Amino acid sequence: MINNNFQAVNKRITAACEDSQRARASVALLAVSKTKPLELIRAAYALGQRDFGENYLQDALPKIVGLPEANWHFIGHIQSNKTRDIATHFDYVHGVASEKIATRLNAARPDHKPPLGVFLQINLVDETAKSGVAPEQAGSLAAHVMGCEQLSLIGLMGMPPAAFSLSERRQFFDQLKTLQIALKKALPTGVLSELSMGMSEDLEVAIASGATWVRVGSALFGRRIPKEKL
Repeated sequence: MINNNFQAVNKRITAACEDSQRARASVALLAVSKTKPLELIRAAYALGQRDFGENYLQDALPKIVGLPEANWHFIGHIQSNKTRDIATHFDYVHGVASEKIATRLNAARPDHKPPLGVFLQINLVDETAKSGVAPEQAGSLAAHVMGCEQLSLIGLMGMPPAAFSLSERRQFFDQLKTLQIALKKALPTGVLSELSMGMSEDLEVAIASGATWVRVGSALFGRRIPKEKL
């Protein structure tokens, strides 16, 4: 299953890049492996997949130990009491939404490791149930992360509401791209160069809007196991 799915997803990404006149290398695939067993993740790694995204810390830690050569991305809500483990074991975080969390991650990042890659999570539609910094506060948060020696400001991340149609999602992704362009004007070259947006059902739309990372779970691994059944 994973072999066929992996090929199918990569064909979709390639086709979307061609449609948008973008180089295939400009879009990276983040395999969302939350709730999936290590054996399945290793099978994806054997096919050439290198980046994996996890939401649940305790579920992720044994996988990181079992496959340390992979690149591990924390893509869930970051709680203060989990920042030490996240900073210690992950390579990237796709959800920094406050100076407090950034400061804690910076303080906990081991000195022998490279800076932790950070994506700022942006809340474009003011969803109270979803984490994220308001667009007008993103510049201040970006400046704070830039001042943290153990963090590296990689890019922005955003998730449109699940109820959005594809056209509404396109507007959302375009707004995130516009915000990235605006923020980069005040930052050094090469900073904030990535956009983490788009999932299994809308990756083509996200790529058309400038996504450089698409987070794909179900299209690769099948439907996920509910957290309460872990």
